[in-house]
Amino acid sequence: MSDTVKVGLIGYGFAGSVFHAPVITSVPGLELTKVVERRSAKSKERYPWVEVVRDAEELYADDAIDLVVVTTPSTDHYAFVKKALLAGKHVVVEKPFTPSSADAEELIELAKKQGKVLTVYHNRRFDGDFLTLRELLRQELLGEVKEAEFHWDGFDPVMRSTNWREGNEPGTGVFYDLGVHLLDQAVKLFGVPASIAGDVQIQRDDAEAHDYFDVTLLYDSGLKVRLKSSKFVREAFPRYSLHGTKGSFVKYGIDPQEAALIAGLQPSTARHWGKEPKELWGKINTSVGGLHVEGVIETIAGSYVDYYRNVMEHINGKAELEVKPEEARLAIQLIELALQSSKDGRALPVPFAAAASII
Repeated sequence: MSDTVKVGLIGYGFAGSVFHAPVITSVPGLELTKVVERRSAKSKERYPWVEVVRDAEELYADDAIDLVVVTTPSTDHYAFVKKALLAGKHVVVEKPFTPSSADAEELIELAKKQGKVLTVYHNRRFDGDFLTLRELLRQELLGEVKEAEFHWDGFDPVMRSTNWREGNEPGTGVFYDLGVHLLDQAVKLFGVPASIAGDVQIQRDDAEAHDYFDVTLLYDSGLKVRLKSSKFVREAFPRYSLHGTKGSFVKYGIDPQEAALIAGLQPSTARHWGKEPKELWGKINTSVGGLHVEGVIETIAGSYVDYYRNVMEHINGKAELEVKPEEARLAIQLIELALQSSKDGRALPVPFAAAASII
C-alpha cells in the first residue's frame, strides 16, 4: 500500500493559500488533490494539477482523499471537522481549534470513535524563535526561569474594515487568533499553570471583537508568564524575554516564514528557508560553568514543513503526533478561563491543571 497521503483543502483564502497549500506541496508524500473554492479557481493557477470543487461534500464523498484540511473561518470549524470525520477522513484544522472547549471535546471523541487522526495547525511551534527558546530551556542556560513575557503587538489603531476575525461571533478577536498561539507555546515550554489572570479588552473605536489582551499564567513555583498583544504599539517590545536564576534572554522580531509565504515563496524551493538574519538573533546574558557570558544565540531555522511531515508520518504509523488535539483543546480552555477572569476582575484557578499535565 502506498504511503502517499492525498489531501483535500477546504478554503483557499489567506490561510489556505499562504499557510497551507505551499507547505503541503513541499512535503514529499503529501499530494494536494482537491481544493474547495466557492467562486474562483485561484489554486489551479499555482497548482495546475489540482481539481477545484465548489462544495466540501465533494471531498467527503471522494474515497481517494485521505486527509481533509479545514481553513475556513474558525466560527465554522466545528461543522466542517465533524462532517470530515464522519466521512472517514483524517483532519487538520486551522487554529483556533473551535470557539468552545466543549465542541473541541466532542470532536476529539468523534475522531477516536472513527479511528482517525485529528490535529490543529499550531504552526508557531515550528517558528525558529520558539525552537530556540525550547533548546535554551532544555540546556538550562538561564537556570530556573522566574519570569517570561511574550508579545505579539502591532500598530493598527484605526478600524478600516471588518472581516470575520473582527466580528462579534464566538471564536473571533485577537485573543483567539494570536493569543491561542502564545498560550500553546507557553504551555509547551512551562507546562499548565496553576491559575490565570486575564485582561481582555476592546480598545479601538467601532471594534466588535477584542483587540487587546494582557494575560498572566501563574505557576506554583512562582513563575509568571505574561502574554500580551496590543494594536497601539508603534515602538516594538521584545517578542520574547525570559529571566532566570542564571541570566536573561531577549529576542526581537518575528519568524521569517510568514513573510516568505506571503511573498509567494515555496519552502521546498527557497534557499535558506526559515533562517533568520543575524541582526534579529536573541541576546543572552548568563553564566556558564562559572563564567559570565554575554552574546547572541543564532536562531534555529523554523520549518512549517515539519508540521505537515509529522502529520503524514503519523497517519502512516511512523511517528507520534506532534500537535495532539487534547493540547489544542487545552488552549481553548485557557482562553475561556482568561475571558472569565477578565470579566470577574480576578485570577482564576486552572481546575484541569493536574489532568492536563499527563497529555
